[in-house]
Parts: sequence; C-alpha cells; structure tokens
Amino acid sequence: MFEIRPETPADEYEVETLYDLCFAPGRTALSSYRLREGVDRVANLCLLLRDQGGFLQAAIRYWPVRVGGHPALLLGPIAVHPTAQGEGLGGLLMRDSLARARDMGWARVLLVGDAPYYSRFGFTRLEGVEMPPPTNPDRVLGLELQDGAWAGIAGQVTREAEAENTPALAEDAEPPHIDATCHETRRPRDRQDDDQTAAGAASDQRPERS
Repeated sequence: MFEIRPETPADEYEVETLYDLCFAPGRTALSSYRLREGVDRVANLCLLLRDQGGFLQAAIRYWPVRVGGHPALLLGPIAVHPTAQGEGLGGLLMRDSLARARDMGWARVLLVGDAPYYSRFGFTRLEGVEMPPPTNPDRVLGLELQDGAWAGIAGQVTREAEAENTPALAEDAEPPHIDATCHETRRPRDRQDDDQTAAGAASDQRPERS
C-alpha cells in the first residue's frame, strides 16, 4: 500500500535529497530551471508517494508557465527512488497528478522528455513551442487536459510573472476548489509504467539532451 499526498514545506529537504540522488548535481543549471526560479510551485499538484513505513519513494512537481502568453503547466521534475524503480510508481504519480490538474481546471501540460515513454500518458510532440535553449525541440511534449487546448498555441515558453497556485487554463474559467487530499493505492501491477532509468520520467533533467 502506498500513500499519495501533496508536498508540504516540511517535506522540502527530503524531496530535494531525492532529486539530488536521482539526477546530476548540476540539475538546477539546466534550461528548464530558468522557468522555475522565483516562481511558486502549483502546490496541490506537487505530490509525494510514500510506502507503508512512511519512506519517500517518489515525488513530482509542477510549475506555472506561459506559452506564447497563454498559461500552461510545466511538469517536472519527477523522481523515483533507485530502490523502488521498476514498480510503476512514476506512472502512479503521473496519472494521479494529471487527474488533479484536470479537476482544478488546467487545460494544457508541457514537459521535456522522451516521446516513447510519455506517449503512454497521452503526450505528443508540440510544434512551434520553444523552450529556452539548448532544449531539443523533438523533446518538447504536450498533453491536452481539455479538448483543443493546444490548438493554435505556439511561441516561447516563459516564466509565469505572477505565480498563482490554481489558474485555469480555459482562460476565462475559474477552477473548482481542491482540498489537499491524501490517496492510498496498492502496489501497481502494470509494469508498462516502469521507470526507464534512475532519472525515472524526469528526463528533462539530463543536460546532454535538454
């Protein structure tokens, strides 16, 4: 049995330690981090997965960004502890967090990663969406949480100047209130969601590819 719940300030050190363990020490120097500096995370979507003993097994974070002036979610980093890889925990966090994002009124999600891995969650390559260099455009992927959300959206990805925790991506809609709830789930059985490497699904952390 696993528990999925939102990250709290008390979890900060433990989560950062997990990211340091899974990714290169220079991860914060990568281009995607320029979009996160000085911007508040989307708190209700930054989730932790702990085992029955309370040990942190996986974590995922989201940031608000702008794409050609339109709001979007930037997914990542997501990490799975090396001792828990191959158990589908990355897939659990992906699906849980994306369902919450949809319920909150978000319409579109952006990430930088390997298309073959992320396609199982519905992500496809985004044409005309420009991440800060030197990001490989083939690795810029998007997912629609609302029909047609990426239609006609292009341009540079920029920081959210005034971060908000629950902006609605149907531009004029107000998202419903979402409580910071905990979910319990059993060990996943579908190994199609197994994480590929120690970096798990957070392949935007690999400097040689970003």
